[in-house]
Amino acid sequence: MAYDYNTLYRENPNALGEPFAEFVAFFKGLKSGPLRVLDIGCGQGRDALFIARLGHAVTGVDLAEAGIADMLAAAKAENLSIQGAVADIRSYQPDGLFDILLIDRTLHMLLDADERHACFANLLPHLAPGGTLLLADEKSNMAGLRAVMEATGRTWKTLLKKPGMLIARSSL
Repeated sequence: MAYDYNTLYRENPNALGEPFAEFVAFFKGLKSGPLRVLDIGCGQGRDALFIARLGHAVTGVDLAEAGIADMLAAAKAENLSIQGAVADIRSYQPDGLFDILLIDRTLHMLLDADERHACFANLLPHLAPGGTLLLADEKSNMAGLRAVMEATGRTWKTLLKKPGMLIARSSL
């Protein structure tokens, strides 16, 4: 993770643009709520903010302090239910279970496949049974990440699968 996201976030509000349309459609289509959402690699909150605006409670995790600060400032201004943690995702231990685990273009920053897979394997147990994983990453990484999912012993129902993106619901 050599890229300096702190500088990027300090110099560019909304540096990473808008959320993926597929993620927006997923959240807007939910019939239940409020749900507990874990957003790994949240940056400035491009996903966390729109999710919280829909009434869900979001915990955003990112290594970049500037990104977390931007997200929390926006959440405070709008009175949104967002918590932020400045942490390295390789060692981060989420608190409890989450209804939704969102990992939006983050795992590819871990260049070593074993490290990427270990990080992902550490996060998956924090997805509640019946919870949903929203995953976007490099196309070339998806098969390995899917293998990590299968190794959990859970059954996964694919809700959306396209190159570089997967939405799947879990059960035990």
